[in-house]
Amino acid sequence: MKNKGVNRRDFFRLSAAAGAGAMIAPTAAASALSAPAVSRTSEFPTRTLGRTGMKLPILSMGVMRADNPNVVRAAYNSGITHFDTAHGYQNGRNEEMLGNFFKDKPRDSFTIATKGKFQYPLKDSFEKELTDLLDLSLKRLQMDHVEIFFTHALERVDEITNERVISLLKKFRADGKIKYIGFSTHALKPELIHAGIDAGIYDVILLSYNFKLNNLRETEEAIERGVKAGVGFIAMKTMTGAVEDAEGRKKINAQACLKWAWKNENIATIIPGFSNFDELDECLAAGNSPALSAGEKEYLAMLCDKEMLFCQRCGKCGEECAEHLPIPELMRAYMYAYGYKYANLSKETLQELNLPDANNLCRSCKGNCRVKCTSGFDVAAKIAAVTPILRVPDVLLT
Repeated sequence: MKNKGVNRRDFFRLSAAAGAGAMIAPTAAASALSAPAVSRTSEFPTRTLGRTGMKLPILSMGVMRADNPNVVRAAYNSGITHFDTAHGYQNGRNEEMLGNFFKDKPRDSFTIATKGKFQYPLKDSFEKELTDLLDLSLKRLQMDHVEIFFTHALERVDEITNERVISLLKKFRADGKIKYIGFSTHALKPELIHAGIDAGIYDVILLSYNFKLNNLRETEEAIERGVKAGVGFIAMKTMTGAVEDAEGRKKINAQACLKWAWKNENIATIIPGFSNFDELDECLAAGNSPALSAGEKEYLAMLCDKEMLFCQRCGKCGEECAEHLPIPELMRAYMYAYGYKYANLSKETLQELNLPDANNLCRSCKGNCRVKCTSGFDVAAKIAAVTPILRVPDVLLT
């Protein structure tokens, strides 16, 4: 499907047309970004997550970067009820933190999603390994089930439609370990959404969704088709790398990014990865006043044609790279390090790539990179800047 980029002019037209009447603003208006968290008796607007029937506040918590249970407590006490983690986050400590926090909370006062990766093509040991992974996640979480289990970071249609994968996910559900089946993807490929719809077993899809998408129209058409089929959609990567400049120096207006994504009423909830109280307060302010203002529209429109840190994952770089490197994943690791300022997650992403010689990835080009990135990235410079993280001990990383 041919990409149709969203430029400044298109942005204003789409902002005016999309999601009209989708938001139901709460009675309390947002105050300053440092405003204290609202009490649990307050409610954000809620939306239903497809055929799951789960009614979720439009603001949820992506827990991946958080390592302070007090931030989780503040989010929970503020009315956030859905928490998203993964087996690999912080080498399992993320799930353990959530388990310790929620062990004495009423089980119907929150919902949990976790995620697990598998190698593809599938190994003979696939079923045992993914089963062991889920069982360990449940042990860490101190729970007998999670509401949603996502197969994590899928890139290909056949990963979604593989019969062994589908059969095992059905078994997890039949055994009561998970309530709903989903998959997550960073790949920005509408065909993956369509494949998930056609497979018929996926209740939820977690996907990257933000105002910078070059294939926004195709993505939203696929999402709309999914909603009509009963699939629920959760958005991540709404803040396009957390900074508004290619150097990673200027923090993006997170409220504007969240509000833009909420315009689409087909997005049930968003999982921003806040990890401290200031970031939580900013997300709460947006959730308590979710209508996109004229000034925020102007701000986002100004960024539409600007080079930032969000990779469009168009795939052209793979064809141009002499070493056939997984450049989109390398750019995602760069975004985590220089945008989110979270080097640990950057290192985790790099380690999952199993790079053959991380110290000399660009050996064939000898300083003359052939990749002409459509987003304007200096790919060679970014690779050189991010791969040294692999040599830094975990204890020294943020």
